Order: sequence, then C-alpha cells, then structure tokens
Amino acid sequence: MSGWRIDDEGAILSLKVTPRASKDSIGPGDADRLAVRLRAPPVDGAANAALIEFLARHFDLPRRGVSILSGENARLKRVRLSGDPAHLASLLETL
Repeated sequence: MSGWRIDDEGAILSLKVTPRASKDSIGPGDADRLAVRLRAPPVDGAANAALIEFLARHFDLPRRGVSILSGENARLKRVRLSGDPAHLASLLETL
C-alpha cells in the first residue's frame, strides 16, 4: 500500500500528520501512510484546518473537497479528496 487509494469519488489518503513543522509538505512516509508536515500547532483545531487548506491547495481542490474521515484528534488520519479520480491519481503518483 502506498498511503492512498482511488475510488469512484476521488481518493482516500492515510496520513501521519506532524504539526509544528518548519514548513508545510507532503511526501512518502512509511509503507502504509503518507507523511504530512504542517506549521500549524495542534491547538483548537488549527492543525486540522491547516491540513484541509494545505491539501486543497496541493491537489487544486476547493476546501469542501477535502474532509477528515477519521483521526480528527490524532496524528494518524484518513482523509477523503473528492474530485476527478484520474487527476488525483496522477498527482498522488508523483509524491
């Protein structure tokens, strides 16, 4: 597994999120998850809001096209990207 899978609605990502990083980034993590680093602190939902904003920008989606499926209060998260599956797959393959 590469940390993501494509379905009819878009993609589901398995992420390990590290808050308070020096810069925002996404890339390969371990075998089962992508690694996301965010500058935002994990306080009052700031990191989750930053995650949604960052993924929306990175994958050229509206913010409503990114939703946290599980792990809202944890570093390990599952996130849905709603959009063209082929386009998302091509972007994910470059990570």
